[in-house]
Amino acid sequence: MTRLSSTETEAAVDAGQRSDQSREAWAAQLGDALGDGYVEHHIIPGSDLWVRVSRDSWADAAAAARDQLGCRFFDWLSAIDWLPSPYGRDMDAQEDNPQPKAADPIEQGHAGGQTRLQMVVRLYSLAERMGVTIKADLPNDDLSIDTLIPVYAGANWHEREAWEMFGIHFNGHPDLRHIYLPGEFEGNPLRKDFPLLARRVKPWPGIVDVELFPGEDGS
Repeated sequence: MTRLSSTETEAAVDAGQRSDQSREAWAAQLGDALGDGYVEHHIIPGSDLWVRVSRDSWADAAAAARDQLGCRFFDWLSAIDWLPSPYGRDMDAQEDNPQPKAADPIEQGHAGGQTRLQMVVRLYSLAERMGVTIKADLPNDDLSIDTLIPVYAGANWHEREAWEMFGIHFNGHPDLRHIYLPGEFEGNPLRKDFPLLARRVKPWPGIVDVELFPGEDGS
């Protein structure tokens, strides 16, 4: 293992502090640009900046990140369903609960949240070598938000995927249509309360269907 000298360690710490100062400056710039549409932010020291904005300020936040922070690179866009799965679905469970159980309390991630479903977009500045993750709460009774296509054309199919998998409507999107699922498919598979019927039939593949390595006898 390579060990850093004291000088190298101090340089790394200084670089991390400068990065955090830059992230604080970014958060302040977005706050000034969005006004009441800016909710809060969270900084992971030396790593990342998360900013939560109102749904109405979603597109404005993306435009401010592009024009004021220099985030010209659109990385990805998706949604998060913070509802704990009532089926107990996880990678260590061989089978789901046959009947849904009472869901655990919802706990949102960095920069908090007030709703079950949130939009998330990751933007990056190649010049600054730094990125920002922007998120917005979606009201439970109105899963819609403005499209980011006028700001980042690359958001097109990411929004189609979120529409298809989470049931989120993107206002102003010119071509919301399925990518993966047949047109007559009902439901949104990435919502936590969507049951995977295959796990009603047999244990989760990969947990029990394990192939032995060459030379193993299975004893």
